[in-house]
Amino acid sequence: MKIRFAATAAMTVTTLLALAGCTTAMTDSAQNPESSATESVTIADANSSDVMFTTMMIPHHEQAVEMADMVLMKEGIDQRVLTLARDVKAAQAPEIALMKGWLDDWGVKVDSGMAGMDHGDGMMSDSDMSDLESASGVEASRLFLEQMILHHEGAIDMALLEVDAGQNTAATALAQEVIDAQTGEITVMRDILSSL
Repeated sequence: MKIRFAATAAMTVTTLLALAGCTTAMTDSAQNPESSATESVTIADANSSDVMFTTMMIPHHEQAVEMADMVLMKEGIDQRVLTLARDVKAAQAPEIALMKGWLDDWGVKVDSGMAGMDHGDGMMSDSDMSDLESASGVEASRLFLEQMILHHEGAIDMALLEVDAGQNTAATALAQEVIDAQTGEITVMRDILSSL
């Protein structure tokens, strides 16, 4: 647990440093009388925690949807797992679009350098994704559940940080929804795992 907390703290510091340039640019534009109204609203509506949560949660959700798509294309998957995969995709795909809209509204441009960053606890490695892709039947069902539990735990960690430090009411509300929904799904996934 201490290692996980330290990793989360290190990830938070790294991401804040990466976003420092963005925050500085936003502040500078707000002080510039020629800046757009959107840039000024950005300062009032979102703080660095909101930006960090959103930029990290988008790729986190994208990977969850990718994992769900993988398992939905397989044969011999437990029906409960298929239902869960559909639920994950149905919930998280619209949230990705919502969060991308927030970044646009806040005037935050996520450069291509973010793609190579560690986006937080629970992200699957390339090897993890390959293992899921090549698995079949009960093994694929089990692997999906084990990976998605870790994935959800990472999302909950990020959401807890947002609830504690976020300013934007929509972002903190989404973070609380992530905590509530994914905590419930973890319970369901553990129950399914125990019966496979």
